[in-house]
Amino acid sequence: MSDDSETADDSLAAPADDLAWETTDTRIDYSCPGFDIRMDDVRLPDGTETDFHYVDEPAAVVVLPFTPDGDVVVIDEWRQAVGRTNRGLPAGGTEPDDDDYAAAARRELAEETGHEAEAVEPLVTVEPANGIANSVHHYFVARGCEPSADQNLDFNESIRPTTVGYDDLKRAVLAGEVRDARTVLGVLYYELAGE
Repeated sequence: MSDDSETADDSLAAPADDLAWETTDTRIDYSCPGFDIRMDDVRLPDGTETDFHYVDEPAAVVVLPFTPDGDVVVIDEWRQAVGRTNRGLPAGGTEPDDDDYAAAARRELAEETGHEAEAVEPLVTVEPANGIANSVHHYFVARGCEPSADQNLDFNESIRPTTVGYDDLKRAVLAGEVRDARTVLGVLYYELAGE
């Protein structure tokens, strides 16, 4: 390759982002089941050095599961942080060896609801709280969901699965009765995608 072509290739490289922070060190400040609190030492674009804490957690899957009749399998789950039972979609963190998020979605659906899906397809991937967490949520639509097994809950999960009509779930989301952000986002994106 000639010097001219190397120069041409270099000019196609993306320019450095002038908003980027430089991470000079990173460490876990606190660890618990499900997530860590990470602290990065950073240098800001103006040269200021400071630190930044955030929730560090594995990728998660969220499932919008439809029965053959078109109802949605949802879960009612106690949420300690808000002190109430919360209606939502089955969801959960991935394991370190998960390289197939659709398989992880199938596993979470079965563990939390006892249902298995005939088909699972991707819907969207989002960063739900990227100002305070490195969370990435992979959404899937599951179809043909039938009860096939018992739940297999984690030690710290209190979950009751049930089914609701899709239109009833959508109305509850629009009325603010369903406040779980993963569920609200899943239903709204499903609607926007014209499914």
